[in-house]
Amino acid sequence: MSNTLLIELFTEELPPKALPKLAASFAQTIADELTRLGFIAAGTAVTEFASPRRLAVSIPAVAAIQPDQTVERRGPAVAAGYKDGQATPALQGFARSCGVAIEALEKGSDGKQEVFVFRSEKKGEPLAVHLTAIVELALKKLPAPKLMRWGSREGQFIRPVHGLMMLHGDEVIAGSALGFESGRETGGHRFLSQGKLSMPDAASYASVLREQGKVMASFAERRAAIKQQLDQKAAERGARIAGSDALLDEVTGLVEWPVVLEGSFEEDFLKVPQECLILTMQQNQKYFPLLDEQGRLTNRFLLVSNQQSRDPGQIVHGNERVVRARLSDAKFFFEQDQKTRLDARVSRLKGVVYHNKIGSQLERVTRLETIAGEIARELGSDQAIAARAAHLAKADLVSDMVGEFPELQGIMGMYYARLDGEHEAVAEAIEGHYHPRFAGDTLPQGPIAQAVSLADKLEAIVGIYGIGLVPTGDKDPFGLRRAALGVLRMLIEARLKLDLRKLLQLTANSFPAGILSATVVGDVFEFILERLRNYLAAEYPSADIDAVLADRPSRLETVLARLAAVAEFKRLPEAATLAAANKRTCNILKKITDPLPTLDASRLTEAEEKALHGVLVDLQPKVAAQFKAHDYTAALKSLAALKAPVDAFFDHVMVMADDLAVRNNRLALLAELAGLMNQVADISLLAE
Repeated sequence: MSNTLLIELFTEELPPKALPKLAASFAQTIADELTRLGFIAAGTAVTEFASPRRLAVSIPAVAAIQPDQTVERRGPAVAAGYKDGQATPALQGFARSCGVAIEALEKGSDGKQEVFVFRSEKKGEPLAVHLTAIVELALKKLPAPKLMRWGSREGQFIRPVHGLMMLHGDEVIAGSALGFESGRETGGHRFLSQGKLSMPDAASYASVLREQGKVMASFAERRAAIKQQLDQKAAERGARIAGSDALLDEVTGLVEWPVVLEGSFEEDFLKVPQECLILTMQQNQKYFPLLDEQGRLTNRFLLVSNQQSRDPGQIVHGNERVVRARLSDAKFFFEQDQKTRLDARVSRLKGVVYHNKIGSQLERVTRLETIAGEIARELGSDQAIAARAAHLAKADLVSDMVGEFPELQGIMGMYYARLDGEHEAVAEAIEGHYHPRFAGDTLPQGPIAQAVSLADKLEAIVGIYGIGLVPTGDKDPFGLRRAALGVLRMLIEARLKLDLRKLLQLTANSFPAGILSATVVGDVFEFILERLRNYLAAEYPSADIDAVLADRPSRLETVLARLAAVAEFKRLPEAATLAAANKRTCNILKKITDPLPTLDASRLTEAEEKALHGVLVDLQPKVAAQFKAHDYTAALKSLAALKAPVDAFFDHVMVMADDLAVRNNRLALLAELAGLMNQVADISLLAE
C-alpha cells in the first residue's frame, strides 16, 4: 500500500541565505535513498518545504513495504572452479558461505568472464525499518559546516531542534533523529499561530500550516508572494524596486507569513550618493528601496514584515526609526570624507598592506600609474590623465565610507573625485576600473577607464602569480581567474588593439627586480589563454578553438574574427582535403630537427612541385594583404586554390628523396606551404 510521506524537522531560525540549499539537499537525499531501496519509482516528484523554522519534504506514492528483491552474489570464475574434476577450495568456500550445495549455484557473467552466481529472494522490509537511517543520512549530508549542541543533548545541528515529524498517510512512522522521537505535532508561526499543530495526515501538511499556523511552508510559494506584493506596491507609486534576487531569497528565508509594507525617510538624506543609501538599506535592514522612472532613489522603501497586524503603522514607524539612524551614519561618513581630498589620502595607502612580498597599496599605485599610462598611450589616449586616475584609484580605500561599506570602493572614489574637481575621465575611471566585477558585468567605458582597469587586473595577476600563489583546483583566493576573464573581455569585446604579451612584459617590468619568477610572463600568458579556452568553449567547437590558439596569438581582439573565418573555411568543399594535407605536411616537418635551407626554385624538377610553387608565389602576397587587413575569412577562402596542386604534389612527388639537396628543397617548399596555410589558424587541427 502506498501513500504520501511527510518528513519535517522543526527548529529554531535557520540561516536564511543557506535555506534553499539546505532544503534541496535534504529533499534530494531522502528521495534518492527511497528510490534506491525501491520505496518510490525513479523520477517521482518531490515537494520541498523550507521556512525559517523548518525543513520538510513531501513525497507521494511511497510504498509501506519495499518490493521483494533478488539478491545476487558473485563467486569465483567458472574456469577456476574445478581442478582435476574436483571443486576448488574457493568454490567450496563460496557455496558454503551462501549456505547451499555447489550444484545450486548458477552461472553468469561479471562483464569480463563467466562466474558462479548465487541468487536468493529477499523479502521487502517495512518503511519504518529504513526511515530513521534515511533521515540521519540526509542530515549528515546537509551543506552546513558549522554545527552546534544545545541543552544537554548530544545531537548536533545547525540550530536547536524542537521536533521531528514522519507521517506516512495518517500514520506516524516510528523513528528518531537528533534525539527526538517522531510524532505528528509541529509549531506554526511564532506569534500568529493558534498554538501547537497536530497534523492529521501527510497530504494536509501545507494547508494546515497555512490555515492554522499562518505559515507558508513552501519557499517558492513564499518568494512568489513577496515578489507579487513588492511589484504591486512599487507599481502603485509608479516606481521600480532596487533589489536583487539574492536579497529576495534572503528575505524569503527570514519570514513565514510575509506582509509587504511601505516606509519613508527624510528627503535631506538624498544628498548622500544613492549607492550608499541603497546599500545600507539592503545590507543592514533587508529593505527594498524604490527608484523613480529615471533610476534615481526616492525617499521611500518597502519592507517585508513577518507580522500581520491590525495597525501596521506601528511596524512601519519602528522600521523608519531604525533606517533613519542607519542613513544618518552614512550621511556622517559622507560629510566627514569630504573634508579630505582624494589626493591627500594617497599617502595613507602606505599603511595598507597589499601583500607582504610585493608591498603596500601605495607601492601598487605607483606601478598602476606606469602601466595605465603606457596602455593609454597605446590606445591613443591621454597618458597623464590615465596616470592621474591610477594615482587616485585606490584612495577611497582609506575613506570612512568605504571602511564601513567595502562594496562601495570605486563608487565613492568617483563621487569624491568629482567633488574635488578632478577631470571627469579620472572620476569615471576610478569607478570603472573595478569592472567587470563578475560574469556578465559591464565593461569600463572609454580608453582611460579601460587603461586603469587593465593595469589593475594585470598587476594583480602578474604580481600574485609571480610570487608563486598560483590558483589550484577550486582555490583562487586572490580572484586571478576572475581578473583574467576581465582582461579577456576587455581585449576581445571592446576590440582593444593591444598585444597581450607586451602588456604582461610591461607589467612585470614595473615590479622591482628579483621579486617575481623569471618565467612569469610566459606562465601568465598561458594561464590567460587557458581562461580564453573556457571563455570561448560555450560558443565554439573545441577543434576550432584549438586551431585558432595553436600559434598563441597575443592580439586577442582578432580571435573572434579568426574563429568566424575557420567556420566559413570548414564549409568549403576543399576544406577537408586541405586540412588533411596540412596535417600531413605538419607531421612531416615535425620530424625535421635541422634548420631547412631557403627554397631554391631552380632545384624544382617535377611538374607537380613547380605547379605548387607557382600557386604559392601567386597566393602569398594576396593572403598577406588579406591577413594584414584582418580579412581572415577571405584569407582562408583563398586557400581553396591550393587543393589541386597540393593533391597532385602528394600523389606524384617523393618528398623524402634520396638526394639530400632535393629532399631539403622539397621540405622547404612544404614549410612555405604550411606557413601560408596556418597564418589565421592551424587548419591541420581541423582534420578528422
